[in-house]
Amino acid sequence: MEEVHRWGCLKQRGVSLRNMMEFGSTPSPQNLLISAQFLHKELPIRIARRAIELDTLPYGLSHKPPVLKVRDWYLDSFRDLTSFPEINNMNDEKEFTEMIKAIKVKHKNVVPTMALGVQQLKIAYEDPDEIDQFLDRFYMSRIGIRQHVELRNPNPRPNCVGFIHTQLSPVDIVRNASEDARAMCFREYGSAPYVHIYGDPDFTFPYVPAHLHLMVFELVKNSLRAVQERFMDSDKVTPPIRITIADGIEDVTIKISDEGGGMPRSVLPKIFTYLYSTTKKPLDEYSNLGTADNVTMAGYGYGLPISRLYARYFGGDLQVISMEGYDFLPTFYLD
Repeated sequence: MEEVHRWGCLKQRGVSLRNMMEFGSTPSPQNLLISAQFLHKELPIRIARRAIELDTLPYGLSHKPPVLKVRDWYLDSFRDLTSFPEINNMNDEKEFTEMIKAIKVKHKNVVPTMALGVQQLKIAYEDPDEIDQFLDRFYMSRIGIRQHVELRNPNPRPNCVGFIHTQLSPVDIVRNASEDARAMCFREYGSAPYVHIYGDPDFTFPYVPAHLHLMVFELVKNSLRAVQERFMDSDKVTPPIRITIADGIEDVTIKISDEGGGMPRSVLPKIFTYLYSTTKKPLDEYSNLGTADNVTMAGYGYGLPISRLYARYFGGDLQVISMEGYDFLPTFYLD
């Protein structure tokens, strides 16, 4: 770990969103080479800092098997990056790009694996502040790392700069995320409430499709579960989930409304902590997180806090209102 600590002490270099947009909009060979050289020096610093934090977490969290697994992924990636030779030409750049792709695949299950480790801790530790602060830093850094890595794509999709889509249709993303959540609800319960979407299908704005999909997916998944469990033994018609998308002067606002019974007011302060989950079924520490079939409707505890973190990354927010006995209304404000 000595080499990891040495790199972790080096200063990170930030890049503004405007610079990334300007740089990523023209992925010329020269820009790709400069980007590779930048990442070759920058990623080991950021990954080393995360590995150090993962190794020094309080309350025994560092020793939980899922957290050890994530730490080892970061240490493996650190060794891959620091052992890669200097990047001097486009052949080096292509080899570096292939290595970055492999690192992305290796890290694809970081979020649920960390959540599993945190949920194993919740029995022994009830004060979430220190753990929440670490996880906010950890996930925020992960977003930043992936933002840099996405600029490495020499063949970006139309209207995309890195992972930002310059003409994103929120109606399309909300529809896709809702259908993904409903498919999961079907697998879990055998049926799923309908989702009604209200908004201008022609409206577009610059945003990150993966972020918006994750945020909507997590919140719709919560609403589907609440409505399904409230009405599955009832003779009443299951009410739909309603999603409203509005383009304002300052924000794009997305409101999700269900009739799943809401939450008591006393519970609301807990819902943005990573240690809180409404499910009564604990996650198995030996769960196979590498397969889609093992993704569950609830239990990880990260849906709301990480959705708010993603919303806040570009200056937005996630706020919730609950009417106990009737509905739950999470609302995204996207800057």
